Amino acid sequence: MPGPMKMRATLAQGVTEIRVLMTHPMETGQRKDPEGKLVPMHFIQNLTVKVNGKPVIEAQTSQAVSRNPVFSFRLKGGAKGDKIEVAWVDNKGESNSTEIAVA
Repeated sequence: MPGPMKMRATLAQGVTEIRVLMTHPMETGQRKDPEGKLVPMHFIQNLTVKVNGKPVIEAQTSQAVSRNPVFSFRLKGGAKGDKIEVAWVDNKGESNSTEIAVA
């Protein structure tokens, strides 16, 4: 079950830097449980970053990303107070999102 996300967004020298920690198991489908059975794949598939409601990054990821991933993005421009939203959907249809204002 996915957990909370933590994010920060800062503006410096005309560049907005976004850093987000996503709580997610990111199972590869290759690990075995204590009984020796494979743990099913469970990973973030789609990731979207929006600035003031406008999509600026859309990405597809795979099970190769580590558990509780941290993603970092740098965008040209922006202004203090801009609303940044990061959202994801995993291969089981679960989703999560968070938003923050640029500091």
